[in-house]
Amino acid sequence: MARRPTARVGAGRVAALFVPLAVVAWLSGLPFVFPSLGPSAYVLAVSPDADTSRPARVFGGHLIGLAAGLAAYHLLAPGLVLTTQPAAGSLASGRLAASAFLAVVGTTAGMVASEYRHAPACATTLIVALGLLTTAREAVVVVLAVGALLATDAGLRRIARRRRR
Repeated sequence: MARRPTARVGAGRVAALFVPLAVVAWLSGLPFVFPSLGPSAYVLAVSPDADTSRPARVFGGHLIGLAAGLAAYHLLAPGLVLTTQPAAGSLASGRLAASAFLAVVGTTAGMVASEYRHAPACATTLIVALGLLTTAREAVVVVLAVGALLATDAGLRRIARRRRR
């Protein structure tokens, strides 16, 4: 059984994972930091040996979430963005709710069927399905951000292996 990291080590790894993304987001003005990367960074930092931390699962899960979110949004809620709560019972509220529902169900089905199970990807699908990141450019940024997170994690793992020698 893998040892859990101390709070200092876990927080330090999350910080190291997020620094490159935060710097790129700051300098580019692009959304290289979005809510579902936090849980992914957490899992990578505190449970590096868990199945859900395998790079293929992290990347595949986010890709499935992105695809399901884009499909649901563009099918059911194009043009809407959940930045404020729509009026109760309104058509806009219903369309966004249906988009979110379809995206989470689709993401879950896709992750279970493919074995790319990574729970934080359900947050990615909601971010997209609720209209927050819906353009082709934003989709590319999501993919690049997840890739950058995984590349940083791989670098941290290499450094840790060298230190253990």
